[in-house]
Amino acid sequence: MDGFDAAIGRTWTDDRPGEFLTDLTAIGSRMGGSEGEARAAEIVADAFRDAGVRNVEQDPFEMQAWQRGDSSLRVRSPVEREFETIALPYSPAGEVEGELVDAGYGTPEEIDELDVAGKIVVASTTTPEGGRFIHRMEKFGYAIGQGAAAFVFVNHVPGQLPPTGSLTFGREAEAPAVGVSKETGAWLTEFAEVSNSDTSNSRFRSAKSGNAEGDTRVRLTVDAETTTGRSQNVQGRLGPETDEEILLLAHYDGHDIAEGALDNGCGVAAVLTAARVLSEAENELDRGVRVVAVGCEEVGLLGAEHLAETIDHDDVAAVVNVDGGGRFRDLIALTHTSESTGEAVERVSERANHPVEVESDPHPFSDQWPFVRAGVPSVQLHSDSGERGRGWGHTHADTRDKADDRNIREHGVLTALLVDELASTDADRLEQEELAEAFRELEFETGMKAASLWPEGWE
Repeated sequence: MDGFDAAIGRTWTDDRPGEFLTDLTAIGSRMGGSEGEARAAEIVADAFRDAGVRNVEQDPFEMQAWQRGDSSLRVRSPVEREFETIALPYSPAGEVEGELVDAGYGTPEEIDELDVAGKIVVASTTTPEGGRFIHRMEKFGYAIGQGAAAFVFVNHVPGQLPPTGSLTFGREAEAPAVGVSKETGAWLTEFAEVSNSDTSNSRFRSAKSGNAEGDTRVRLTVDAETTTGRSQNVQGRLGPETDEEILLLAHYDGHDIAEGALDNGCGVAAVLTAARVLSEAENELDRGVRVVAVGCEEVGLLGAEHLAETIDHDDVAAVVNVDGGGRFRDLIALTHTSESTGEAVERVSERANHPVEVESDPHPFSDQWPFVRAGVPSVQLHSDSGERGRGWGHTHADTRDKADDRNIREHGVLTALLVDELASTDADRLEQEELAEAFRELEFETGMKAASLWPEGWE
């Protein structure tokens, strides 16, 4: 393993991963389909070539681009007040006025206990401890499916940081939706309680006494536009020419409200680091490696879906998706029910003398999903901050100063070792029935159906 050892040794002092992240985040917005994302693709392509990746090219595809306009949330009663909002991607333009209702975490069980028909539903970005994390798309989809007229997504992280995040996978949503800060959410929760309290117990009883309907009225306005756009994947090759290949990928796009350093600048920087290690030791690889930076993950895995449509799944031995890797100290491998890939991760952990936590639960919200759905054994490399939820991600605070180059270099090395391990492993394909059952056991079915993500063949 001389080639790997030498490449790994050089990585510890390499400034290029940090320089790459600086160049990427200096762009600002890398929103899917935007000029910023196109500039980022050029930076990624140049960095791939510099790392030794061969035959680097851009693969364009059409998509539904979404452009943010102004949005507002004005409480009409029990007081008059306007709050800062951020429209959520693929929210349609429109104006809704109605009663405000607090759905807590926004789980299906909580929404079922409420009358949300025609109302504006407020839900938190986090979910209760002890269960799986319920995605924004599930909460929105279920609330609108139960008749809600609009949706307000409340950040659980303090700091006046309204969150963003797509409502759908690449198409205009059914109802307007915005994100608001934790501090705004606290006010909205209190206002919503007015509707469920009598006048004598309300802190706003003097204001409420003038409200004949006895509820909290809110006007939500969103200005946005969905148009035909263009994005691109950046891809190249490493290692020998073989019938089967390992697919190493990360998304390089981000949201328009921040630099996207943690999500997923660190991830694509870790893939670049891994590619450099692999290129210096590619004679030792047992399978070829396709390295891909995919676009439009944040607006619906559109780059990954395009990639999955353009390659033969039978030729992909395994997928390694770095989404969340490189952000924080501790690496986590999400193996999506695959025992073979989990065992490969454990061998890498032992080989590197570095702890890597293995979690076998599947989820459909990152770029491995089109391949998992097709039965391809896959790993998503994530990292753990010790906190529940996204932290700074999907807010204005996802900036370059939050990243630590040491994590990027270290996780890049571990990624390279995992690719090498999987290149010599015949990982078992995923069985559709077993995968569907795993999702059901995790209580994904209701939420995925609400978000239009449950595969038709799983009925």
